[in-house]
Amino acid sequence: MEVQKVIHLRERMQVIKDIKLGKLEKVQIGVSIISIIIGTLLHYIYGWFGENIFVASFSAVNASVWEHLKLIFYPMLVVGIIEYFFVNKNANNYFESKTIGIFISICFMVITFFTYTGILGTNFFIIDIIIFIASILIGEYISYKLMIREDESDVKTKILASIILLFLLICFIVCTYVPPRVNLFRDPINDNYGINNKLENSSVSSL
Repeated sequence: MEVQKVIHLRERMQVIKDIKLGKLEKVQIGVSIISIIIGTLLHYIYGWFGENIFVASFSAVNASVWEHLKLIFYPMLVVGIIEYFFVNKNANNYFESKTIGIFISICFMVITFFTYTGILGTNFFIIDIIIFIASILIGEYISYKLMIREDESDVKTKILASIILLFLLICFIVCTYVPPRVNLFRDPINDNYGINNKLENSSVSSL
């Protein structure tokens, strides 16, 4: 009798677990789609707002790889924060999972872009779009896999994950206005770096 109760309890717990995982999976799919849509909009929003200097901090201001990384970082960060309030009871290691997912998405885009352009000698718009979409999907998939792990992390790793996200946020903002003069930050179309170089060119042309 006791054995049957234990078996019944385990089956019930497994059903509850499956329901939670199913909800988490559906939410994660929705998050991926929304992040892709927002990232696409961020590609154009700087121009839509008349090249507003504040909007520049979270949208692409030129065609450099760094500026296009904003299309991954900001949507995954903002949507991830919102997602937390829907799945925090169903997911383990949430902050660490999202941080790792964002970091891998960024690394995937940088590595694949410079690899294929290095081989072909140029970039192609359709390939860039595929890389952008794949970067978000891979990052969100890895986040999901980490969130369904049984073990829950401790407070130290959550703090570390938060620090890493804050560091990345600061880097994206600062490097928009004060970008290093390296290839990652160079606009291959206009040979610009960040927003200040564009503002300087505009001032010179107006004179």
